[in-house]
Amino acid sequence: MNTKTKSILVLLVMLSIGSVAFGRIKLVALPERGATVIRLDNPQATLIEEERVLTLQKGLNQVDFSWKGVSIDSDSIRLRVLDHPDQVTLLSVSYPPNEAALVWDISSSGDYAETVRISYLLSNIDRLITYKAIADKAETYVDLKSYLVLRNFSGEDFDNARVLLDYGEAFEQGIDHEETKQMLFLKADKVPITKIWTFDAATLPWDPEKLDNQNVGIPVSYRIVNDTKSSLGQFALWGGKARLFQDDGRESTIFLGEDRSALVPVGEKMELYLGDSRDIVVTQRKMQDARIITHKNNRGDPVLYDTDEEIVAKIENFKDGPAVLTMIQHIPGQWDMETCNMEYTKKDASTLEFEIKLPARTEDGPAVKELKMRYHRRNVRP
Repeated sequence: MNTKTKSILVLLVMLSIGSVAFGRIKLVALPERGATVIRLDNPQATLIEEERVLTLQKGLNQVDFSWKGVSIDSDSIRLRVLDHPDQVTLLSVSYPPNEAALVWDISSSGDYAETVRISYLLSNIDRLITYKAIADKAETYVDLKSYLVLRNFSGEDFDNARVLLDYGEAFEQGIDHEETKQMLFLKADKVPITKIWTFDAATLPWDPEKLDNQNVGIPVSYRIVNDTKSSLGQFALWGGKARLFQDDGRESTIFLGEDRSALVPVGEKMELYLGDSRDIVVTQRKMQDARIITHKNNRGDPVLYDTDEEIVAKIENFKDGPAVLTMIQHIPGQWDMETCNMEYTKKDASTLEFEIKLPARTEDGPAVKELKMRYHRRNVRP
């Protein structure tokens, strides 16, 4: 037994002889952990599964499972019989008062050295996911690595355990209390990227020329698609901190920035922020905003109206190369589109997303595209 181990598993076999009451007459030596699995599927709690061999005698056995100095959810503790499931039966579970312990009543049809699997939720083991992406000089792909950072502050030592996320390869690792380990668990070379500029009409100024002494930058990101074409797509990617670098063409790298990714399901996009760019300029104006009263109250006051609105956005690309602008527009409430000169995707009931491909600038000046959309909002209250 590891002397550092804080949890205690005490196995007490209790026999009934004639009319003699049950009594603790035999102490079974603490069996060492066999196969142990640390499951990190849920970020709120860690599931521990461990196998041990219990020495059971024919008849009724009581097994006392207690722990000290660790945070185990007592309601989560489960015992499963592996060797003789038809001959060994768990009858009941009781919880001694004022103790971090429980007692299993186990009926055995014979004398067995029985392998059991004990599982429980253990607090204060957590995991972090980090990413490192190195882009080529032309910014067409990244070499992507992802690391699992495992931190153990549970009070329990694990000499050897199989560490599992809900995706990726398992790790055979031991980790002691107050120890932190970092492990590479995902490596994908030449993952295609798209460099995108994102204009969100809800957060960025519509007319940058009216801002005195301010240069308005548009956020720039690398977009990675979590699919098989990108050498990914086998599982969802957990959210985590990402550090971005670029090959400088001289056998070294440039640090581009740091971002935090959210969970990326299979088929969805991961966008990693690099910074702001002033190579693309968006000037947006509302060309029409008319109200059409549809309902009045008994006093003749308007209570509902529709709108007739038109937005025009001028997009200028001052870059020497082509670019992709993601433009996000918001129309609150109930609405319908009358005309729009570009295709869009509805991200939710009030959010529209446009993917606008911009050619490179020419000798005559920036490449220009114009978005025009006219829509009506319905049943708006004054």
